[in-house]
Amino acid sequence: MLGLKLPTDPRWVNIVEKNIEEILTDHAYCEQKATSTAISLIVSFPEYTELVQEMTALVKEEISHFKMVHDKIINRGWTLGRDRKDDYVIALLKFFPKGGSRTDQLVHRLLYAALIEARSCERFRLLSEELKDKELAEFYRRLMVSEANHYTMFLGFARQYGDREMVDKKWQDLLDYEANIMKDLGKKETIHG
Repeated sequence: MLGLKLPTDPRWVNIVEKNIEEILTDHAYCEQKATSTAISLIVSFPEYTELVQEMTALVKEEISHFKMVHDKIINRGWTLGRDRKDDYVIALLKFFPKGGSRTDQLVHRLLYAALIEARSCERFRLLSEELKDKELAEFYRRLMVSEANHYTMFLGFARQYGDREMVDKKWQDLLDYEANIMKDLGKKETIHG
């Protein structure tokens, strides 16, 4: 359903299980960045009323996810660590050229967001199926459903605001590019890396 060209090696969960504190910290910051992305889309493209409405709802949802993850950290006796650079997102952002029309910029940002949400959903599915910690596995199962909805929403908006044929081509090209990035990732206890 997600269209990802290179699935995550299930052994990634073994890496995660060795440092649950690290994955939860990384995950908390991912939720915070998702909130920021939604706010940024509102600020940058206020004339797209439907997008603004959906992003407003997304801000509330993503910040509530941040709180849920933060609560898990606290309940385990830990504190939120510092943010780390996200090698996945840094590499992904190199795909589209800077500039272009306002519509192109919007479509590119929506496609990035869709792909990040799709990869998160895929990783959450793995965690929900493979983690030995059943409470955490169930937590990730619930979040997986939410991430799938986000992925389809962002992709739907990209298709709505851009030329459908061009958007679908860019999406496929981006999926190919992302598969190449993923060959070198999946070796750390991070949601995307």
